Amino acid sequence: MQFKAIETFLCVAETGGFHAAARKLNVTQTAVSARIRLIEEETGKALFTRGAGGTSLTEFGQQFRPYAEQMLSLWSFAARELPAQTQNRIALRLGAQLSIWDPLLVDLAVQFEQRLGQLLLTLNYDHDLSMVDAVATHVLDAALTHETPNDPRVQSHELNPERLLLVKTPETDDPVFVNLELGEVYQDHVRSAVRQATGQTVFLGNCLMALRYVLRRGGTGYFPEYVIRDHLSAGQLTPVAGAIDLLLPLHLVTHRDSTTSDDVLTCLTELRAA
Repeated sequence: MQFKAIETFLCVAETGGFHAAARKLNVTQTAVSARIRLIEEETGKALFTRGAGGTSLTEFGQQFRPYAEQMLSLWSFAARELPAQTQNRIALRLGAQLSIWDPLLVDLAVQFEQRLGQLLLTLNYDHDLSMVDAVATHVLDAALTHETPNDPRVQSHELNPERLLLVKTPETDDPVFVNLELGEVYQDHVRSAVRQATGQTVFLGNCLMALRYVLRRGGTGYFPEYVIRDHLSAGQLTPVAGAIDLLLPLHLVTHRDSTTSDDVLTCLTELRAA
C-alpha cells in the first residue's frame, strides 16, 4: 500500500472532506479519490461515508485511523531518522493496553537496554488500539494486555496478575472515588466500591493522572501496588480497611517469529519479581 494513500486518508479524516484534503495536499480531488479507493480495494472496506453533513469516517475507518497514524509515523522515522541511528542498536517497540502499565513499560525498556545495549525505542499505550492486532501486524514487537489473546499469529505468556490496592488519602471524610475504567474485570470488581463511595466518581484515562489527582485533591481509588508503594511508605496514601485487592490479568504478547520475546519475558519477570 502506498504511503501517499495513507497520508491522504489521514488528511481527509482531519479536514472532513475530499475537496479540503485536495487543497491541503495540492492535488486534484480525482487523485484524492483514487488514493482512498486504493486503500478500500486492498482492505475490502469503505473508509468514508458522504452525506448532507459532509464526509465522515465509517466504523472501519475509525478503527483503521490509529494504524494509519502509526504506519505514517514509523515510515517518517524509518526514512528520515533511522539511517543515522541504527548502528549497533536493537529496535524494540513496546505497547500496553492499559495506562496502569505505562510506568512498567518504561522500566522494562531500561531493564532491556541494560541487558542488551542501547535501543531504538518506541513506547505506546492505548485503550482503543488492540494490542494483539498491533503485535500480529508488526506495528509493535511486544505488548502487555489484560485480555487473553486467541490470535494464531501471536504467542502469549500469562504472567502473575497485577495487584491493585484500594487506597485513600488520610483524613478524607468524603472521598472522591476515581474510576480508571480498566476493562470488564476491573469494572466488575469496583462496582461495589463505587456504590459505597459518598463522593462523585471521576473517570480518568491515565493512571498517573488519576494518582496525582487523588494526592492533590484527596480521594480514593484502585492503583497498582508498584505504583503507589512509595506513597504508602510516606503516609500519603493508606489502604482502605476491609477492601479486597483486585487481581488484574496480565499477558505478554509477542509475534510468533519474534527474536526478542525471550529477552523481553526475562526482563519483565525480573522486574516484577524485584
